[in-house]
Amino acid sequence: MTAYFISGIGADDRMFTHIRPPEGYQAAHIRWIPPQKNEALGAYASRLIAQIDTSEPFVLIGLSLGGIMAVEIAKRIAPQCTIIISSIPLSAHLPPYFRAAGQLGLGRIVPATLLKVATSVKHFLTMKTLANRRLIQSVIWSGDDEFIHWALNAVLEWNNTEIPSPLYHVHGTRDEVFPIGFTHPTHIIPKAGHMFLLSRPEEVNNLLRVLLPSAKSQNSPSPV
Repeated sequence: MTAYFISGIGADDRMFTHIRPPEGYQAAHIRWIPPQKNEALGAYASRLIAQIDTSEPFVLIGLSLGGIMAVEIAKRIAPQCTIIISSIPLSAHLPPYFRAAGQLGLGRIVPATLLKVATSVKHFLTMKTLANRRLIQSVIWSGDDEFIHWALNAVLEWNNTEIPSPLYHVHGTRDEVFPIGFTHPTHIIPKAGHMFLLSRPEEVNNLLRVLLPSAKSQNSPSPV
C-alpha cells in the first residue's frame, strides 16, 4: 500500500528524512504545485488529488500545513486512514490570534522573507543536532516565497467543520504553531515542539508501525 506524505508550508519531502513506513508500505510524496490566484485550501487540495493513484488503497500522512491539506483531500476521496502530525483537523482549532489575523487580512501583507528569518532563528536555537539544523535551514530557504505567502493567507481564511474518518492526530505538548490547548489530538508526544518529526522520529515511526497495519486490512479502525 502507498503512504502519501505531504510536507509543511514552504517545505518538501526532506522533512520526512527520518521517517520509515512499516513493512508493506511504500512512501510517495505529494509535491506542492503553484496556487491559483486567491485559491482556497479546499480547491487547491482537489488539484493535488491528481498525484494520488486512487485505483489502489492508500493512506495520507501530513505534517503541519500538509496535515490540513490531507484533511481536505480525505474529504474528497477515501484513504484507508489519514494521519496528521503537528497540525489541526478543524479550522475551529486555529488559535484565536490566527483567526484574528485572518480577519484583519494580515496574511496578505506579511512578507515571506520575514517568516523565513523568524523560523530560521527559532529552529537554529531549538534543533539539537547540527545535521537537523542544516536540514531545516536548507528547507526553509529553498521554499517558494509566492507559495508561502499564498499558504499563510489560505490557512488564516480556512473554514472546515468536517473530520474525515478514520483520522489519527499526533501532536506535541509544546507545539508553538498550533498549541495543543486549542486542539484535540488522538496521540500526544510529551514535551515535543512543532518539529518533533525531525527531533524525535522514532516515536513517530513506532506509531506508524501500530496505526498503518490496521489500515492495510481495509477495516476502518477507531481512533484511540
